[in-house]
Amino acid sequence: MSFEKLGLIKPLLSAISDLGYEHPTLIQKRAIPLVMAKSDIFATAQTGTGKTAAFGLPILQRLRKTEATQDRRVKAVILSPTRELSIQIFEDMQGYSKNMKVECAVLVGGKDIESQQKILKQGVDIIIATPGRFLEHVERNLDITSIEVLVLDEADRMLDMGFTKDIRKIHPLLPKKHQTLLFSATYSDKVRKLSKLVLRSPAFIETSKKNSTVDTINQVAYLVDTDRKAALLAYLIGSRNYPQVLVFTRTKASANELFAELKKDGLKCGIIHGDIQQAKRLKTLAEFKAMKVKVLVATDIASRGLDIEELPYVINYELPSVAEDYVHRVGRTGRAGREGEAISLIDIYEKFDIREIERVIGQKIPQDTVAGFEPDPTIRRKDVDEAKLKSEHKKPNQKKERQYNKNTSGLAKAKTTTKKRRTTKRDAK
Repeated sequence: MSFEKLGLIKPLLSAISDLGYEHPTLIQKRAIPLVMAKSDIFATAQTGTGKTAAFGLPILQRLRKTEATQDRRVKAVILSPTRELSIQIFEDMQGYSKNMKVECAVLVGGKDIESQQKILKQGVDIIIATPGRFLEHVERNLDITSIEVLVLDEADRMLDMGFTKDIRKIHPLLPKKHQTLLFSATYSDKVRKLSKLVLRSPAFIETSKKNSTVDTINQVAYLVDTDRKAALLAYLIGSRNYPQVLVFTRTKASANELFAELKKDGLKCGIIHGDIQQAKRLKTLAEFKAMKVKVLVATDIASRGLDIEELPYVINYELPSVAEDYVHRVGRTGRAGREGEAISLIDIYEKFDIREIERVIGQKIPQDTVAGFEPDPTIRRKDVDEAKLKSEHKKPNQKKERQYNKNTSGLAKAKTTTKKRRTTKRDAK
């Protein structure tokens, strides 16, 4: 099927052709007609399958009437969990609408709210925002009475980041007859509960098994001792000549430590996490996309919103604390049908944690070692030793106590039974 057969107008077809879009992805084939039909949608699709175009193109087509009337009031709101993802969606929407007279604005934290208000006063058709910042503008009298479409992109991540209250506040403020499109890369009870709250008789789209990773991603886990992870990472990047690598850590502290270690090894690298100012983060991302920086070290703030064409490698220096976040991390590679490789460096602790990830994605991740970096078999998990000592200390006492209780309760029963029998005999006489 082609984009023409989906009924898209010429200005959009021309724009996506210039962007290199040849054939619609599965989520685009299924979602675009439904969005045009003004149905509410609950869609689960793997990261990197073209969700932005799936809702962005039909929304823009819907606004062609606005283009003719020049009615510059907000018609659509796209909410996403992070600043990076909001900015990425904004850039995509600008690319799709380059042949149309449609105005988009991005509203995120870290930017002056007064300057954002000035942009809104000039007239905007589509707002792309994080929930918190959008709510701030609503509280400052942003006119939302003309909104026809609400998009909740990466809904699972928004809930994980604590935006549930903001969404619950925003939804009742919108016009009653608006269309809601909920997109999520993973499927959870939280997302299901939210869908029941915000959707009316939705069409359900599931383009893959829930919480699964893209088939074009080759996944492998290398076993290594904790204190040799940084050395192995530098070795892999150098010896295999990786041109562009996104490396994930679990915490900001470990990101800073790894960044310093890689710089010592002479690698050109950048770093992004929550404590780094947005302007600097955006500059680092731009340098990474332009391949001026070879390695980007990031916390999970970058697992959503990073859309880099043909990113070949993602490395989990540390596994995520939430198993579902693995799907989003590795989803930065293997996008739009391209091949990619996802490598996890796992130590003696994480080789057990990876089982939960395998359960979530429904497949085994092959485990291997790299010559010269094999884990020391004599190293034991400290927490296991401590737990064993505690259990050895407690169990004998618990057994004795249980045995004593059994014996005493047995004796009590025996005494009671004997008394009853004697009484019965006496009565019989």
